[in-house]
Amino acid sequence: MDQRTPLDLAYDAVAAARQVAVAASARAGEQDRDDGFPAEDVADLARLGLLTALIPFDEGGAGLGEEPGATKLAEVLRLVGYGSLALGRIYEGHVNALQLIARYGTPAQRARLFAEARAGHLFGVWNTDPPGDCLKLGDDRRLHGVKTFASGAGFVTRALVTVKREPGSSPLMLVVRLEPGCRADLGGWRAHGMRASATGTVDFEGIAVTGDEILGGWDDYHRQPVFSGGAWRFAAVQLGGIEAVFDAWRSHLAGTGRGGDPHQLARLGEGAIALEGARSWVERAARTVFDDALPPERIVAFVNLARLAVERAGLDVLRLAQRSVGLQGFLREHPLERLSRDLATYLRQPAPDRALTTAAEEILKAGGQAWGLWTGDGR
Repeated sequence: MDQRTPLDLAYDAVAAARQVAVAASARAGEQDRDDGFPAEDVADLARLGLLTALIPFDEGGAGLGEEPGATKLAEVLRLVGYGSLALGRIYEGHVNALQLIARYGTPAQRARLFAEARAGHLFGVWNTDPPGDCLKLGDDRRLHGVKTFASGAGFVTRALVTVKREPGSSPLMLVVRLEPGCRADLGGWRAHGMRASATGTVDFEGIAVTGDEILGGWDDYHRQPVFSGGAWRFAAVQLGGIEAVFDAWRSHLAGTGRGGDPHQLARLGEGAIALEGARSWVERAARTVFDDALPPERIVAFVNLARLAVERAGLDVLRLAQRSVGLQGFLREHPLERLSRDLATYLRQPAPDRALTTAAEEILKAGGQAWGLWTGDGR
């Protein structure tokens, strides 16, 4: 009988993520094409238990989304992102789906869907609708419409999607079965970076939906702090991408013998400050989302600040690295070229201005002292 604790399993997951990162980093270059996808890396995630690590401990998983394992989830996401941001994007969506299933699924749904994760099915969360339209669940219990910007399109076989009665209305979550290679159109994904993320449009027209595929109730998807607070996960993946850029930059300076220049050293030091600041924000955000002493609005505010701090750090490191390396860093054979494209693309996340202003509004009305804003003492 396995006597390992949730914390033991969390450490196992971190070790597995290190293995995935090494292999994914070696493969990422050849996957960097419009029809690319990190299929071998996803297979490694399954083989090493990372596709099931988010299943709650009392339901046979590692409980990586629960305390105490949750504090290691940030490290796992960071490591996967270090190996490949495209893979990190895919894995973060899988993680998000399993966490939503654990929170809103019935016992029967959780048992079925967690068994499918153990069988190797890749999950994803797709919530983006075309402008002025939305995916609908008709009175005939069939789906009508598409989802756009769906990462892993054609490879995700269990899609957690949102449907609405009309654009702008409250969403309802479904977990839809898909066949590999079906219903996906990647023709519109001609992005600067993240080319291997298989992001595209998925056509759900006519798919029949059973009651067992409905997850939770109307607008559960938007419940706070789970909805906005979950942004820390993609920030953790981005942190891994920042580290990869930093290491490529550092290796270039060491390999070319240019590290002795004081200006180069100054830029590298500034990059290290930005990187370590981002790491601190991500680590604390991963803890803050489980802080019951804080009201939901305060948790969301902190995570919003964290995602923006990571974005700023990423942009700073990109600027400094490209200034240091120069033209070589823009040549396709240089490691920095792809890493920079992927990071610059993945840093573009929705509504950064709103994230900043809503966080500031919460800080303004919070009262108390600054030291108590994020400890619960300032409520």
